[in-house]
This record gives sequence, C-alpha cells and structure tokens, in this order.
Amino acid sequence: MQNRVLLIEDDDELRELLARYLTNQGFTVREAANGRDGLALALGQDCDIVVLDIMLPDINGLDVLRELRGQTHLPVILLTARGDETDRIVGFEVGADDYIPKPCNPRELVARLQALLRRIAWDQKSDVDATRTYGDLRVEPGQRRIYQDDAPLELTATEYEVLQVLLAHAGSVVRKTDLMQWALGRRLEAYDRTLDMHISNLRKKLGNDDPPRIETIRGLGYSYRVPAV
Repeated sequence: MQNRVLLIEDDDELRELLARYLTNQGFTVREAANGRDGLALALGQDCDIVVLDIMLPDINGLDVLRELRGQTHLPVILLTARGDETDRIVGFEVGADDYIPKPCNPRELVARLQALLRRIAWDQKSDVDATRTYGDLRVEPGQRRIYQDDAPLELTATEYEVLQVLLAHAGSVVRKTDLMQWALGRRLEAYDRTLDMHISNLRKKLGNDDPPRIETIRGLGYSYRVPAV
C-alpha cells in the first residue's frame, strides 16, 4: 500500500516539483494550495502524513497545525524559511514532528517522510499486549499511546518516539546522537535544535517536575528519572 502524503504549499512551482518527485518515489500525493483546503483534506483522513508550509495566503500554517492538533495526531513536517528559528520553535510547541528549511532538497524530504512513517509502522507491528510501566507512566505500543496516571498524554508522533526511547533506557544516559537516530531516524547535525525542542515540550507535558524527570546530562545527552509513586 502506498503512503499518502498531503502537500500544503501555495508556491505552485515548488508544490508541483515536490509532488512529481514524491510520486516518482512511490507516494500517493494530494495537493492543496491554501490552508483551508489543506485543513479540510487532512481532517477528512485522506492522508497518512502532512507536509505543511508555514507561509500560506489565507491561514497561517501554524494556525492550520493548531487546528489539526486539536482533532488528529497525523504526523506533520513543516516547511520553514531558512534561518527562521522562531517559526521552528513555535512549530514544535504547537505540535510539529519535524521541519525542513526552504528551498528544500526533494531527496531530503523523502528521507524525512520515510523515517517518520517507518517508525510509526514499526510501532504498529509491535506486540499490542506489550504494556510497559515506568512509575506513573504506562506505554501502550499497539495504540502508540503513553498514559500518565491513566490519562493519555497528548503527544505528537515524534514526541512519542523520543519519550518511549528514554523510558526504555530509564536511569541510563541516552546520548543525543543515539536518541536522534533512534527516535527521529536521522543523524544529529551541528546547530540542529530539533531534539532540544521536543525535550522541552515533553517536560512541559509531563508536568515540569523539580528536579525534571528528563534530565540533561551536559555534553552527553538525556536521562529519564522514574519518579517515586
């Protein structure tokens, strides 16, 4: 079965270029030239993953993402202006799974899409009965859900991956390079703060414990501390 990509981009030339390339790589591509049409297609569950430009003519891409996150856990990759760190930070806070600066290399986009979809597919094939508990958190791999005190945490696909990797190695240090590869499916590059932003969002969603349950081990990576119940 082909993976279905929804491409929301108002630049006709870029959208058509990316759509052709993705189609040639085996994806089924739906296109939208503005936020309203893209939002309708995404909420119609006609896709497996969304590529969303931030600068759209009618609705800002971040507002589209907010609407999506209120109703769906569809993975979303943002297209952002190169060097615009503010948009990237806000995008992750709103619920983006990853980002690519424009102008983007179609090969890199394909690699990011495949990595994200591969992680989701892997979890869906895992043992649905393999429930794991870490203090007040319960991981349900078959549902791709993590519960805190029996209440589901509202996580993006990537936040789920990051947290479940840290939980699987609770009490030990997970190097940033390893966490990036295992959770995001790509190498850590210089000045890439993607992982830091996901960790920051996870800390907020877990309740900002003091000391934090996700500890930064300077110069190495992160460690999850299981709080006493």
